[in-house]
Amino acid sequence: QVQLAESGGGLVQAGGSLRLSCAVSGRSRFTNVNVAWFRQAPGKDREFVAVIRWQYGTTSYADSVKGRFTISRDDAENTVYLEMNSVKPEDTSVYYCALDRHVLGFPTRIQEYDYWGQGTQVTVSS
Repeated sequence: QVQLAESGGGLVQAGGSLRLSCAVSGRSRFTNVNVAWFRQAPGKDREFVAVIRWQYGTTSYADSVKGRFTISRDDAENTVYLEMNSVKPEDTSVYYCALDRHVLGFPTRIQEYDYWGQGTQVTVSS
């Protein structure tokens, strides 16, 4: 059974940094997967943030976070990270990690992901 568990959220000042973690279990049943971060602010739709293709470590980012956030994975720890730098108040959201087992490109739509974590809150103060 595939399970994802986020951690690392919290309160951070604008301009600061935070690292989120997504522990992935049950991934080995698939040859390759994409793991992505999404976020959802109050009253808004869930939006794509970044994705990593596990086997090759290749990545893709939303324009709003490009140059500030970095997604990476630790194969031995079965964990995907989201390093958030130069954070802004508009980055305040619940952050979710998600797994796509089909690996057709770099999906950015919620419907393309098969498994989700429970989310972790990130609040950026101005």
